Amino acid sequence: MRKAIDHLKSADPVMKSIIEAVGPYKISYREPQFETLVRSIVYQQLSGKAAGTIYGRLEAAAARGGIVRPAAILKLGEEGLRPLGLSSQKARYVTDLAEKTLARKVQFAGLAEMEDDAVIEHLTQVKGVGVWTVHMFLMFALRRSDVLPIGDLGIRNALVKAYGLDAAPPAAQMEQLAAPWRPYRTIACWYLWRSLDGVAEL
Repeated sequence: MRKAIDHLKSADPVMKSIIEAVGPYKISYREPQFETLVRSIVYQQLSGKAAGTIYGRLEAAAARGGIVRPAAILKLGEEGLRPLGLSSQKARYVTDLAEKTLARKVQFAGLAEMEDDAVIEHLTQVKGVGVWTVHMFLMFALRRSDVLPIGDLGIRNALVKAYGLDAAPPAAQMEQLAAPWRPYRTIACWYLWRSLDGVAEL
């Protein structure tokens, strides 16, 4: 990790200032499995506290051996998921993920060997799983070091603040600003989130 931090500090003076202000890199990872993607769906567009409450109920209802399992999700069904706090839409998304996982259309075991673009293609076949969700999975579950989540509002807001921009940058400008960070854009993004005191939740 020292190599990554040294690279970012030498490649970009703005990033150097952020790193020195935030302090040590302390990213938290989750396992690249079904349960993690379910959690990510639950957390979409919700505050961490609200999502945590809903996910806690889901765990209590669908965990077997401490892990949320596809078969348990399908046993609950959409009708059983909604009383836990999931919207109708998210209940449908979680059910679709469970169905595709049991049918082996989605396979978590092989994701670690796939390139980033292949992981995106594989997981976005699930309803409700978009590129942003897979970017979070790549960063926080598969531990990829060079991911730039161009659709993340927190990153865009942090770039406005750090680089004195007039407005949230479009994708092309984000790619340009992040080019010096390669191959450690994930680490740079973690620091940008921390600079706003709001790390993304997976």
